[in-house]
Parts: sequence; C-alpha cells; structure tokens
Amino acid sequence: MKKLGLGVLGLGEGRSIISAGLGSPRWRVAGLCDVNEALGRERLAEFGLPTKAFTTDYDALLADPKVDVVGIYTPDHLHAEHVIRALSAGKHVICTKPFIDCLDSARKVLDAVKKSGREVMVGQSSRFFAPFTRQREHFEQGILGELYCVEACYNADHRWFLDKPWAREAGFKWLYGGLSHPVDFIRWYLPRITEVSGYAMRSPNGKKHGLVHADTFQFVMKDADGRVARVSGAYSGPVVPTARDSNMSCVLRGTEGVSQGDYYDLRYAYKAGGRSAVETFEDQDDHYFRFGGHSHHAGEYQNYIDYFARCLGRGEKPRPDAGEGIVTVALMQAMDEAAASGQPVKVREVLARHKLSRLFPR
Repeated sequence: MKKLGLGVLGLGEGRSIISAGLGSPRWRVAGLCDVNEALGRERLAEFGLPTKAFTTDYDALLADPKVDVVGIYTPDHLHAEHVIRALSAGKHVICTKPFIDCLDSARKVLDAVKKSGREVMVGQSSRFFAPFTRQREHFEQGILGELYCVEACYNADHRWFLDKPWAREAGFKWLYGGLSHPVDFIRWYLPRITEVSGYAMRSPNGKKHGLVHADTFQFVMKDADGRVARVSGAYSGPVVPTARDSNMSCVLRGTEGVSQGDYYDLRYAYKAGGRSAVETFEDQDDHYFRFGGHSHHAGEYQNYIDYFARCLGRGEKPRPDAGEGIVTVALMQAMDEAAASGQPVKVREVLARHKLSRLFPR
C-alpha cells in the first residue's frame, strides 16, 4: 500500500502526530505548518526533517501535492476554519478534539465535507488507548450483558497549560478541551444522550491563573432508553497519586458484569462470567508515552492514524466522523447551558436551534 502523505498544522499538540507519522509504515510526514517559525525549526531538528518540510503558510501546505491528509492541531476556535480550508483543497482531515468549539459553524463544516467527498475523523485519542480498546472488545462481545450505566472522569493538573496565551482567552473552555475525553466515552457507549444536568465552577487556582471559564465539573445524563451516565473533571489543581487514582477512567455497568479502563497506569479490570481479572499494558508504555513524561501520548495518535489509513484503504468511514463530532459538541454545549442555568437541558433542542436535528442518532 502506498504511504499516505501527512501534513501537520499546529506543532504544539501536533508534536505527537509527527512522531506517530514517522513511526508508522502507513504514513510519511510530508509537511509541517505553524505560525511560530521558531517552533517549526525546533520540530524539524527534533524529528530530523528537512528545512523545506516546514512553512508558516497554511495555503502552501494545502497546495502541496505530497500532502494527502491534513492533521489539525490548532487552538479550538480555529478548527472549523482550518477543516473547511483543508477539505476545499481536496485533502482528507484528521482534527483533534473538540472537533469545533461551537455549533455556529457546524452546517458550513458539514457542507464542506459533503462537497469535498473526503473523509474526516475526529482525533478522540483515548478510544485508541489499550485499556479502553480492551474494554470496548468486551462490550462488543457482550460479556457485560445489557449496559445500563456509564461513568467517566478526567482530572489533571493542567496549570502549565495556562502558559499558552490563548488558553486564558474567552474562547478557551476546559469543558470542550479536557472534559471532551470522558464525554466521548459516554457517547461511544450511549450515543443517544437526550438530557443533561450539572454544575461547573472556576476553581481558586483557575481564577489565580487568569482562566476565564470553569475548570471543575460534575454532570449527570440520561439517554433515550433511560440509561444513565456521569461525567466529572477538574483541571487546575493537584490530582490524587496514580497509585490510588488513574486520573482518567471509564466504568461500564451491565446486567452481567462491570469493567473499568484506567489511563495513566495502563490498567483494565473487569468482573463478568463468574471471574474477575485485572489486565495491565505496562509493556506498552514506551509506545504510548514517548516524550515529555505522560504529557504527550503519541502512541494513541499512531493507533488512530493507522486506523484512519485502514479505513481509507477499505473505503470505510472512520469514526468518530464529522457528524458524530458535532453531536458531541452539541452535548457539551448542553452541559455548558445546564451549568449556567441550573436546569436540565435537552440535546435535541440544542441541535434544533442550529438546524442540525437530523444528526441526532436514530
């Protein structure tokens, strides 16, 4: 199979997908782009790429015939524009989460996808992390029985992230940036969430560091069949040591069993079919966490770009696609509104306001 040419836009978070592309037999890194020229030179040196591989001009990256797929890792509020421009240039797209930062641009994005005939995948990386892929296998095999409850959390001390100037602007929200990981877990298993209630607050540390929006969250949800879910997260303070808490977890509760995937300690535990077991994936630590401690998880990126390549090769639609990504944004907007009003908010009503009702899963 011919290698796919990868163009990377945004070289901060994009550092992980560069590593993924270089480590995969299915890809070649064809070009890098960032408005920060110094960061571009740093990435060229780090990964041994030629000077000509970098540009500060997005249009130049899009015009490069060697680029088949654009990986978009820019600040959240720029995603829609960058996705549309890549599709208009005839490129396939991988876009980091959240897919877009609000629903105002959703229809334009969907129109661009349809017109281009190209594939789009939202880079929900946690789906491609070993404990959670194993958990998904058990779910699909049916060993947990009928699923009736999902619980997901993601807590992290991300005060360092606020050193990025745009992270302290009104356009940045941890609800979309951080909480989108556990929210995606919920939608992976309960895609038809209909209503959400909950609370959010800006922590003392968040206020101290100039954060505009909330950084601490607790939400409950229900789906069209009456099943329930819980999502929580906190991002501007110390976290419990990993010996006691993985910081990111997904729990599935079914009629015949229960399972829990844990992120940082690469652990999966389940109880079903008359047995209990704990599986660890510690031998894969070097694959997932290649640099920066556990702050860059390039192994997940390699797993999902290889999945994307397989989908393109087979003519299959990758998941989550643009439509699924937009419904997840609608759920997060409903969460945002519920926290502001103190009242439950229906996801269908949020979609309807933006003339997106057809996207709600049947």
